[in-house]
Amino acid sequence: MKIVSWNTNGLRACLNKGFMDFFTTVNADVFCIQETKMQPDQLNIEFPGYNIHFNSADKRGYSGTAVIYKGKPLMIIDGIDGNYNDEGRAITLEYEDFFLVTVYSPNSQEGLVRLPYRMEYEDLLRAYLTKLNQKKPVILCGDLNVAHQEIDIKNPKTNHFNAGFSDEERAKFTMLLSQGFTDTFRYLNSAKIKYSWWSYMFHARENNSGWRIDYFVVSDILKGRIKNADILTDIYGSDHCPIILDWE
Repeated sequence: MKIVSWNTNGLRACLNKGFMDFFTTVNADVFCIQETKMQPDQLNIEFPGYNIHFNSADKRGYSGTAVIYKGKPLMIIDGIDGNYNDEGRAITLEYEDFFLVTVYSPNSQEGLVRLPYRMEYEDLLRAYLTKLNQKKPVILCGDLNVAHQEIDIKNPKTNHFNAGFSDEERAKFTMLLSQGFTDTFRYLNSAKIKYSWWSYMFHARENNSGWRIDYFVVSDILKGRIKNADILTDIYGSDHCPIILDWE
């Protein structure tokens, strides 16, 4: 099964920057999108052979998630135990033998002014994933808005107390992994440096001055079934690039 995740930083904008060429070529079974920045009625394109489900933010042009998928899951659930639907932060697809959860984690913002909100979110997300994992294995994907280790960010020292690389956010990710989950890219590539997000400023992508903040995280029981987990740095259209998981 092939799953792709991409923070498009505005799906309508990304559609004008080659999204469909990549979507068609990659031929994923499920394509998860974060930061759609749109409502379902604003989509004016079809995806033949696929269904699409949106969880849009109440505020138009902000946040939001979506999944484009083949077949029919058993159930689709918006939010995290009923929370965060006002910002369209999460969607869960339940299949016969696993759950797929895609999320767009909130940014703690400059000066970490939204860190308390982020900490609450992290605790609820971890509890939710742990509960699902007790029923059947879980695949989590999306923009988790945290560079977990120093290897995951170009300039760790100068970003130490910035949003996405604070001690608090990194510790929450460590706690999630300790509850029976595996970071798939790092599992297959213990020392490989690859980033998934670059600022639009200072020629960051040209200079590869980036962060790895987009992830596929799976229940430990699934890690032996991973065929590939990669970051597709050659795909443009957003300040993030897509990530991919291929598993059997």
